[in-house]
Amino acid sequence: MSLNPCADAMLVELVPPDRIAAISHYSRDPGATSIPIEVARKFNVNNGTAEEIIALRPDLAIIDSFASVSTREALARAGVKTFTLGWASTIADSKTQVRELAAAVGAVPAGEAMVARIDRAVTGARTDRPLVPALLWIGGNTVNGANTLLDEMMVKAGFSDHAAHYGLQGTGYLPIEHVVADPPRVMLVPDQSGRDASSRAAQMRGWALARSGAKVHQAHFPRSLVNCGGPVITKAMTRLAEIRREVAP
Repeated sequence: MSLNPCADAMLVELVPPDRIAAISHYSRDPGATSIPIEVARKFNVNNGTAEEIIALRPDLAIIDSFASVSTREALARAGVKTFTLGWASTIADSKTQVRELAAAVGAVPAGEAMVARIDRAVTGARTDRPLVPALLWIGGNTVNGANTLLDEMMVKAGFSDHAAHYGLQGTGYLPIEHVVADPPRVMLVPDQSGRDASSRAAQMRGWALARSGAKVHQAHFPRSLVNCGGPVITKAMTRLAEIRREVAP
């Protein structure tokens, strides 16, 4: 069973459904999932408590590095074997994670096939055209910055991360003033339908950029592609390549 949404994304492609006792509840949350919601609904979910895990008695519980000491100790006392899935900040790190998890669940061939798909997507997205400045919005006024997996993917697909140009490291808040004063050529945005704070922030940016006269190409980049590596890299690289082809050299 998995307590980690990134492990969920790997697990559903590595092993048959009947081997998965439960996935994390995050995978049924549109803002956190990296797999289609309709896929997540096919599996039992858990809320990450030691009691749930012990009750299900899985052969392996896939946890993340944020799991509490008390949870780890409870699982150890109950004899539940665990595998910790850390955070991958590069494509190479993510491929290593895929291989390690595949080995842990006895699915090495499936893991190698997943790595091969990642490599093909990265190769297919490469371009000799100049890097185009782009901002990748996570939601609201939060963007992706330097030294992240998304940053590496953007560069490999022909974009320069404009948040890194602003000096932002990792994922963080970006004031609208920076965007208006020094806009990117491209903005990669999640679904902005609705009336929540994220949608209002996007509408405000659009209004401010229109008033400034800046010509910024906006392209949809699904929220489900920003959370994890593994098989998500394949989809993210494919989408980034599509967007880069839409933009003039």
